[in-house]
Amino acid sequence: MTALAINETESDLNQDLHARARSLEHKYSNLGAQELVSRSANEIFGERITLVSSFGTGSAVLLHMVARANKRTPVLFVDTGKHFGETLRYRNQLVDLLGLENVSSLRPQVDDVSRLDPQGILFTQNTDACCAFRKVAPLNLALQEFDAWFTGRRRDQNDQRETMTRFEVANGKIKVNALANWTSEMVENYFSEHKLPKHPLEADGFLSIGCMTCTDRVAAGEDPRAGRWRDQNKTECGIHLADTEFKNIGIDI
Repeated sequence: MTALAINETESDLNQDLHARARSLEHKYSNLGAQELVSRSANEIFGERITLVSSFGTGSAVLLHMVARANKRTPVLFVDTGKHFGETLRYRNQLVDLLGLENVSSLRPQVDDVSRLDPQGILFTQNTDACCAFRKVAPLNLALQEFDAWFTGRRRDQNDQRETMTRFEVANGKIKVNALANWTSEMVENYFSEHKLPKHPLEADGFLSIGCMTCTDRVAAGEDPRAGRWRDQNKTECGIHLADTEFKNIGIDI
């Protein structure tokens, strides 16, 4: 097959995927979050959908919904090797509490760590490159097994997310943003209603939690994600950016 034919085939598949996402948005976007999760996990995608969870401050909500829908739904956690110990312990706590039966931890390739970040300080030199090989590459590899994935992103989290739909296409997969129309108040109410434990660092001022190397406390009145990559022109790790938006990072993955 020629390069032109391959490109045309990929273009057709991409158009079909966008058409499917639009159809799903039209049919299911008015459903409540729990029903949307249940339909997606048991009917629409079945075994071909996974939940990608950071086990961060608000993660317990979607994890709880997925557990109620189907405890066998695959859950992917990207273990960068730079997480807070509290995050790893919180992950284990939630997995046990919710009875999740299919949780996988994704780690960067050992060869990539030796080649790209042997001293473990790449985050001080090129945060995009660090995110690319520690987060994006392992996740993209794991997602090859799936057609779709749940995300816990919400429109109220930042300006880049305020027009987000419940179903969208990125990098050849459908993302199901089950909580897209939720507010922080709704999240808090859900935690209270279902007596879910909070991330232990939240009480200490960490309102959005990623790697310990690039996460700071948030001051009163600041955006909840202000502590991520403090004082840098960076708001996303790359997982939620299209491949075309995450180029020229200075390393070969």
